[in-house]
Amino acid sequence: MNTALKIRPAAVAGMFYPDSPSELADDVGALIRAAAPAQSGPAPKALIVPHAGYVYSGPVAASAYAALAAARHTIRRVVLLGPAHRVALSGLALPLAGAFATPLGTVSLDVALAQTLLDLPQVTQSDAPHALEHSLEVQLPFLQSALDDFSLLPLAVGDATMQEVAEVLDRVWGGPETLIVVSSDLSHYHAYAEAQRLDRNTAEQILALSPLSDFDRACGAIPVNGLISCAKRRGLVPRLLDLRNSGDTAGDKSRVVGYGAFAFGAASGDE
Repeated sequence: MNTALKIRPAAVAGMFYPDSPSELADDVGALIRAAAPAQSGPAPKALIVPHAGYVYSGPVAASAYAALAAARHTIRRVVLLGPAHRVALSGLALPLAGAFATPLGTVSLDVALAQTLLDLPQVTQSDAPHALEHSLEVQLPFLQSALDDFSLLPLAVGDATMQEVAEVLDRVWGGPETLIVVSSDLSHYHAYAEAQRLDRNTAEQILALSPLSDFDRACGAIPVNGLISCAKRRGLVPRLLDLRNSGDTAGDKSRVVGYGAFAFGAASGDE
């Protein structure tokens, strides 16, 4: 089947984010405008962004996408990795579809780039891990709002090693036209103060480019670790953009989920 003819429809519109195109565009635009101004300097090469419903993690996610303003016309490809929540998966899975849809329109997949990964034993092609997966989908309206035209390479990540993820990222790393986005929430369902402590510790590890060993601290720890491996070898410097939890954004502090936004880029003064 010609993948260019297959479109993966939005699965969580109306649940994680509005299904009305106008409401969605207004909400995402407002979130990005309200985000703290990004620090000056080169646009990030990679981001770690949370993936909950927008009422919960939207303000934190927006801080990452606000950092792309200077690269809006430069980035033409987004490599998007997120944990597979609904389907047991060994390795990383590319979809068979040729485009992903949201209420804001369709995003074409970079089928040619995907083909360059298929000789790797940890990479498979399957629509099943993507069909209902929210960790990738919720990033798309933000990307559609923050960037001009771009193609997408979405990878659902299951049971894989840091080295296997890093090998995939190295294949598709590209130049300034390519943005890497890793979708991950942080701690899940702790009391507010405990979540703050755990998430501060996780943020410190990421900022030190230290791989996460406790996968309960971040649901996307496997792709996060792959990015950390690549960032360390390539001399990228991470910075924390925002660190909050659902108790800060949605109000209930009894059992919260943590959210962090991180940008990885060249050290200050580097090209």
